[in-house]
Amino acid sequence: MTQRVPLTEVRDLMAPGRPLPFPVFDGSGRLLLAAGQSIHDAQQLAALLERGACVEMAVANEVRAARAAAAAGGGLAPSARRRTWFDELDRQTWALEDVLRQLGKGLDVAPRLEAFADGYIALIERHLDAALYTCVRQHDRRFALYALTHVLHAATVVLVTTRQMGWPADRERAAVRAALTMNASSLELQARMAEQTDPPTKKQLEQIRAHPHQSAQLLRDSGVTDTEWLAAVEDHHERAGGTGYPRGLAEAGEIARVVRAADVFTAKISPRANRAPMLPQQAARQLFQDEQGGPFAAALIKAVGIYPPGEFVKLKNGETAIVTHRASAGGATAVVSLLAANGKPLAGAPRRDTCTAEHGIASVLQERATLPRVLPEQVYGLLEA
Repeated sequence: MTQRVPLTEVRDLMAPGRPLPFPVFDGSGRLLLAAGQSIHDAQQLAALLERGACVEMAVANEVRAARAAAAAGGGLAPSARRRTWFDELDRQTWALEDVLRQLGKGLDVAPRLEAFADGYIALIERHLDAALYTCVRQHDRRFALYALTHVLHAATVVLVTTRQMGWPADRERAAVRAALTMNASSLELQARMAEQTDPPTKKQLEQIRAHPHQSAQLLRDSGVTDTEWLAAVEDHHERAGGTGYPRGLAEAGEIARVVRAADVFTAKISPRANRAPMLPQQAARQLFQDEQGGPFAAALIKAVGIYPPGEFVKLKNGETAIVTHRASAGGATAVVSLLAANGKPLAGAPRRDTCTAEHGIASVLQERATLPRVLPEQVYGLLEA
């Protein structure tokens, strides 16, 4: 059995903003941070410690020995790199966990939830296409954090969808707040189900059906009084005709319906331990059919785009490319090419004009098992924090 030591015992081997020399696991042995990722600040460190964060003892000893040898030979300590917008986006996972863990403790958490949602909107609207890219290209298999990353992705899709529909800012904020808190009572359940390969148990199914009401009640008990926000959380699994849950309503409110659409779409394109992510086009098609062509599914599909950021496509000249920006009014979908027609990597990820006959998009790439991992920084650069 692998021996692990608490994160508190290896603080001398890490520092905020510096790449971690080892992976970090939670108390159940699930990956929280991969080697090379960073702990951004004291808030994130506190969240990790609360999860029982630990590292493998043998790896920590190797790192400590290597550091000692480097120091004896006059080697330099690793320096912190400049924080980017992508670092800030990753930090939202831990900031959200910190505020959600305050629910149910007899505190008025509503102001913190509202401030987090407002801050998240301000952050992602600076680079909405890059934010959508992180929703589509989910290489990270940190299933222990699935409940958090999923609602952040859903909130991103909710934001672009409500803007597509021209909603006023106050309803847009209520929808984002509902998306961020829709699973507040089932964080651990969501994480376990993302990593398990067996079908849900009877108890889990009961917990799933109960979580909308329980999440809304948890928010009420923690100071949330916004009736639209609460109703959207309670009803985000209701479906037209009364086939949803927990109440079997014939018709849910508009905010609940847009949150449900984003929830379903982002869940389908997210990887789980027992299945690969669905292609965005297939997820969009299933959502449209499920919603019988309703306005919320239609708005989501239009907002995200036929070729959303992060999607692999085949160009007419045979190159394999990845989408970086959605098509805008009067503009074409923006892509960068990764592989030449012969399958060899293209240096520098050149940008292509998809309006041209040579570089037009021919199709979505179906077979992608052998494609390289493409980090967002490779296609967007180091966006300013």
